[in-house]
Amino acid sequence: MGEIFGIEGELILLITLVLLVLIMLMLLILWIKLSSMKKRYNRMLGSSGGNNIEELLVEIQEKLQLQEMQSVELFGQIEAISNRIKKTKSKLGVHRYDAFGDGRSNLSFSIAILDEYQTGIVLTGIHGRDQTYMYAKKLENGQPEYTLSPEEKEAVNQISMLP
Repeated sequence: MGEIFGIEGELILLITLVLLVLIMLMLLILWIKLSSMKKRYNRMLGSSGGNNIEELLVEIQEKLQLQEMQSVELFGQIEAISNRIKKTKSKLGVHRYDAFGDGRSNLSFSIAILDEYQTGIVLTGIHGRDQTYMYAKKLENGQPEYTLSPEEKEAVNQISMLP
């Protein structure tokens, strides 16, 4: 063969053949990657087949807006439940004592039943030898309707120390 640009023709043929093999190899790699991308694309679009991506995006946006509205509604319900729980009379303080100081027994008691806002009642039972007297006093935001005895204050203070 002849010389071109001072290079033997067989060498040029060999170089061209090597370049052709490299190009074919790159083409094969790109074809494999493209095939993989097509599979992922079809999996992403699912049954829609990619006919109308705009409709798919609009549908997704509508679902997202619906979920946001439901989330706001649920948050409101949770807040309402939380406020109701705070008003539930769930805090309890009990103080037992000997009302007459005769050392026989601690059968007298004061029980405070309050909510988070210190609203509720204080029940007091004063036990004597022959009778037991019961009293109830209302509390509104920590303020008693009638003056509390020291024992009743102790029952209310037990609630204040709760976490």
